[in-house]
Amino acid sequence: MKILFAVVTVLAAAIVGPAFGAGITVLGSPGFRVAYNALLPGFEKATGNRVTTNWGGVTEVARRVANGETADIIILPVAQIDDLIARGKLVMATRVVVASSGVGVAVRRGAPKIDLSSGDAVRAALLAANSVAYSTGPSGAHMAGLIRQWGIADQLKGKIVIAPADTPVGVVVARGGADVGFQQVSELIHVEGVDYLGPLPADIQETTVFAAAVHRNARSPDAARDLIRFLSAPDAAPVIRKAGMDPG
Repeated sequence: MKILFAVVTVLAAAIVGPAFGAGITVLGSPGFRVAYNALLPGFEKATGNRVTTNWGGVTEVARRVANGETADIIILPVAQIDDLIARGKLVMATRVVVASSGVGVAVRRGAPKIDLSSGDAVRAALLAANSVAYSTGPSGAHMAGLIRQWGIADQLKGKIVIAPADTPVGVVVARGGADVGFQQVSELIHVEGVDYLGPLPADIQETTVFAAAVHRNARSPDAARDLIRFLSAPDAAPVIRKAGMDPG
């Protein structure tokens, strides 16, 4: 951890410019949160910038920005970032992909593992489970789509637990709220009280790509650009991988 902190501190020092000591606000969905939280202290220490970060569900954050809420940086899946650019809320020239993540699977610690060898095996596991949790974000939409595609929605009625936007699926599973949970890998692998089983099998996997962009009405646009460069720099890649994501 000391080596990692040193790396991000050196990286941050390399981008210090006229925006030194600025205040930056960030609004995003939690898919990138683990990597972001690991990287941010080095940036703040080296630049003197103060960063205030707020997290919310993908749909909620996209709606808030579309309805006029501002922050210096918005971090969301690319589909929502591109929609907000099209609406004139974000600056296209600042759009940078920061990371991507597949959907992972977890059970409560010590519970029987499910078979992840194929989509058919996952389908069978869902039918056998007493309860299944997924999120309101892209991973949840993907799981809901698979359930419809498999034609098992009626059989799973009453079994589906939708995690609140501010509660990781892994926490729901750890507390006994569901037998098995599905969410972005980065949001599952560090949750206490669960056994992370791995990603969905390739035949049913879906990757979500996350991007950051500067708001058109940003109060600290230069400092915001510095932070985005920092989050997407090659030296940030080991931190992003440790968080269970692939660098942008």
